[in-house]
Parts: sequence; structure tokens; C-alpha cells
Amino acid sequence: MSKEQFFSLSGPTFAEGRRSTNSGRHYKLHMHRTFSIGAVDCGEVLYQVAGQEARLGPGTLALINPDTLHSCNPVGHEKRNYYMLYLDVNWCRQVQTSIWQSKKFIQVKETALDNERIYRQYIETMELLAKSNKQPVREARLTELVQTIFLRTCEPTISLSDPPLQIERLKQQLGSNLAHHLTLEQLAATHRINPYTLLRQFKAATGITPHAFRLNCRIDLAKKILRAGIEPSVAALECGFFDQSHLHRHFKAMTTVTPKEYQVNFT
Repeated sequence: MSKEQFFSLSGPTFAEGRRSTNSGRHYKLHMHRTFSIGAVDCGEVLYQVAGQEARLGPGTLALINPDTLHSCNPVGHEKRNYYMLYLDVNWCRQVQTSIWQSKKFIQVKETALDNERIYRQYIETMELLAKSNKQPVREARLTELVQTIFLRTCEPTISLSDPPLQIERLKQQLGSNLAHHLTLEQLAATHRINPYTLLRQFKAATGITPHAFRLNCRIDLAKKILRAGIEPSVAALECGFFDQSHLHRHFKAMTTVTPKEYQVNFT
């Protein structure tokens, strides 16, 4: 029996995803106004795009530029499992601007990307988007995926020399006012830099995203507050977590103990 799941990531990004399982449905030639990325992880499909035709199986991504006629159907009577990702073109252009000096969307040159590493990155990103509700984590992973694909498949004429990001200043900002919500766009505005350039440069310098860095700072602050004997429920709010269960989940993931266990056993 076939199963369909749809999910989205909204805000400064717009992305819509689809997960189809055990599907034998056939599509007519159609198009989307979005930049679209698809992949099967079980089965085989006949992929038609821009007048070309190919068979795709696991390991290859289907890349579809906006307003391009295409279809992707099962071979014969076989069924397949697949993911589809639809990305707002203006958001994609902003990501490209973080890499190159471009004022309009640069179309990809490949319609089928046969690369096992990028394919696996796509599948893992789609699984995260479908299951997680952590907006900063989802946006960071999605941005990394799309940057990887554009760097591999686009041919811009002018490269962008990124303005240098003051990493230590950004670390100080991420480590302060931890009770407040801080978005990627707010950080970028403060540093007068494209948000996706900021994301890329910070991870290149530190190995983690700004969100992950700030989360670690929150856990460090929580430890300090717990050592002072303050209740975990209060510590959670002072550190910027939604509630005690939110603190509990992240604290245990990073320390292997709960906030209460840490507090009781600290000497």
C-alpha cells in the first residue's frame, strides 16, 4: 500500500518536501516554479527532463531547474520509494549570492547528479526535514546541501570574494544573552554579511554551525546555574530553552546525564 508524507520549512526559507513510499503512480509531463531535487532510495524510475530521458536508481539525484517540463515514473509495473524537495527560487538565489557575485538565479548544468556522497547527504537531510522541528538545525543542514549541489553543478562567470567574518566577535555574541532567541538573519544584519556566507564561514572556522555553538553555550550556562542549586525548570528558562523537557533532552544528549542527576551528583 502506498504512503504519502508532505512537510515544509518556512520562515526566511521556503522548502516543501515529499516522501512517497511503495508508489506506482505515473505523472504527466509537468513543471514547478521552484528549483526541485528528487531521488529514489528503492526501485528505478524513467526520468524525462528538458527533452532528455534516463533511468535513475539509488545513488543519483534528479535536478530540475524552475519552469522545466519533466516527469519521473516507475519502470514498468515496479513501485518505488522517493523523496522530492521544492525550493523557493529567491532563497536559492540568496544562497548562490553567498558563493558568487550573482544577481539572478544560476541554473544547474546537470539534470542527473551521480555522486554517492552528495546523494547520501540529500537522503540524510530529507530524513531530518521530515522528522525534526528544530528550525535552525533544519535550515543549516538544508543550506549546506544546496551549497554543495550548486558548487558542483553551476558554472558562474564571476566568483565572489567574501567579506571577512570576525569569528571571535561572533562567538561573543552567540555566547551572550542566552535567554533570548537569536536568528541567523539577526546575526547577519549585525555583521553586515549574507546569512549563508556567515553560516559557511563560521562552520569552516569552528567546525559547527552558529546554532550548535550557541546551544553548547546554553548547556555550559545551565551547568553553572545547576551547580548553584537552582531548580532545572528555572535554569531552563534562564538559558533560553522552551521548558524543562527541552533542557533535559539537550543536556542529556551532551553530557549523558539529566540536569537533576548532574545537580545531585556534583561535588
